[in-house]
Amino acid sequence: MCHSCVAGGVHSGASRRSFARFLAAGAGLTVLAACTPEAPAGVALSSSSLAPSATSASPSPVAVPSVESTTAAAEPPAQVPASPSGALPRQFSLTDPASPWLVVNKHRPLAPADYLPADLVQPNVPLAVSGEAALLNSTTAAAAEAMFAAAALDGVSMTLASGYRSYGTQVATYNGYVAARGLADADTASARPGYSEHQTGWSFDIGDGGGACGFQPCFADQPAAVWAKANGHRFGFVVRYPWMFHPITGYYYEPWHLRYIGVETAADMANRGISTVEEYFGVEAAPGYP
Repeated sequence: MCHSCVAGGVHSGASRRSFARFLAAGAGLTVLAACTPEAPAGVALSSSSLAPSATSASPSPVAVPSVESTTAAAEPPAQVPASPSGALPRQFSLTDPASPWLVVNKHRPLAPADYLPADLVQPNVPLAVSGEAALLNSTTAAAAEAMFAAAALDGVSMTLASGYRSYGTQVATYNGYVAARGLADADTASARPGYSEHQTGWSFDIGDGGGACGFQPCFADQPAAVWAKANGHRFGFVVRYPWMFHPITGYYYEPWHLRYIGVETAADMANRGISTVEEYFGVEAAPGYP
């Protein structure tokens, strides 16, 4: 999720606010479609051959997620069905930040709040950021490398636009939103510290290789977003905040925000047509902070 993205040092809050006002005014919006390294030299690969096999993972003010697009269409119910995940042969913790099945949202903070992944690495993918924002945990990094390479083979260029974000960075970012916009508005644009998936190393934001529509609703129509939405599950990724499921996830559509949950799990979600991890794992909806 963007959740107060600061990629390249430029906040995207203004564009989100103006978009929200546009929608609030009653204007219509076409529904958004649902983010590269080169393949190794001398190796003939197809994008499908790069999909990794099912894998398990190695093991005051506050900050919140970003607002993207909404529409006047009817919102989905916030009820979450019983978990279908029992069909999978492997089970992981839903609360351990080192688990690929971790569910963090506005009702489920990280524990500890200042969690720091032990295995942060910089993936070998095109970067639009530097420093901590270019890092992911080692499992996510390996999956991202495979996914970016497969996208490149299909002629789609994408960049890593925002990866790991430390607790301290999230504190500073969120407090900046509070100072500029007030607490209530900040909570619609930035994750509270200790509530951001970016802090886990399991999530990152993608950008289009040409830099088009970064962290804007129009990104959903860019090749990187379209490709990731259609193919991400082959590499263990889901679009964490899908279109029109904000009553469940707590965040508006973020076509750039990908979350690693494992190949088997992501494929199972796709095959079952389940859109959110809350629904898949049977945890309560989290439209707002308690």
